[in-house]
Amino acid sequence: MSTEEKVSLVSTICEEYGLNKALEVAELPKSSWYYHRKHKISYEDKYSHIRPYLEEIALNHPFYGIPRITEELQINYALNINHKVIQRLLQKWGLSLQQKIRSPKPSAIYKAIRAAGKRVNLVAQMEQKGLFEVVYTDFTELLYANGTRKAYLMSIIGHECKMVFGWQVGHQANTSLALAAWLQAKKTFTRLSIPFQGIIMHHDQDPVYTGYGWVNQLIKDKVRISYTLNGAKDNPEMESFNGRFKTENRSLFLDANNIEELCEIVSNRIDYYNVDRRHSSLNYISPLLYLKQNHLAHLGGF
Repeated sequence: MSTEEKVSLVSTICEEYGLNKALEVAELPKSSWYYHRKHKISYEDKYSHIRPYLEEIALNHPFYGIPRITEELQINYALNINHKVIQRLLQKWGLSLQQKIRSPKPSAIYKAIRAAGKRVNLVAQMEQKGLFEVVYTDFTELLYANGTRKAYLMSIIGHECKMVFGWQVGHQANTSLALAAWLQAKKTFTRLSIPFQGIIMHHDQDPVYTGYGWVNQLIKDKVRISYTLNGAKDNPEMESFNGRFKTENRSLFLDANNIEELCEIVSNRIDYYNVDRRHSSLNYISPLLYLKQNHLAHLGGF
């Protein structure tokens, strides 16, 4: 995420969560925030010099898509502009493309989610949540190699015990990554003699989580699926974990030279989080000790 994107994110959430918390979650220094707010020129002003060329291309080649417009700017106008910048400028200036792009038909799963309305958020309907009734998950971006590369982390955490039951890191936030994290979580549940059939998996409506691969596997495992209605706002436990985990370990992630080193660091830090880190919400004990006291004591240890 660029500095400009981080500034935009902070602008949208600072009133609700406070500036300091918003800056912490976005990993944006306060000095950068104030500089961009006071001195940064607008996006349109920064690229105003290419507007005449975009208008000319739109007039002469009304059916060009983003790739052809990008190529046209580079070859005929000697302007090497990123395709994402071009797409954003076209939207801001109302220079819509005339080619008709058909949106994919919504899946049966997505139609069912829409039809269910508020009922898809099972967690919001619960008055109380037992020890193993709800787990949360989401993807979050990790920067490594001194901030030049990014990967995605998906963790599955328990509501009451805060335990990270499963996780995976990969180059893409896709179904394969999600299913690998869930497989690891199931192995943890089995090792700890935790029944997971009937447990609620709560997450947003990311295409991965509304896709057939993810949904079919959870149904096969007899897991109940709960969806947020307002994105991250309906999954605060997961957002809190991701923000805290990334803030506490940011420098370690940046030191990783490749994704293998990043995975090793994440593994070590999650072990620390589960086994040693004291959590205020657990009366300053670790998730594993909390499980031992509330679930594993009668099993004869871990």
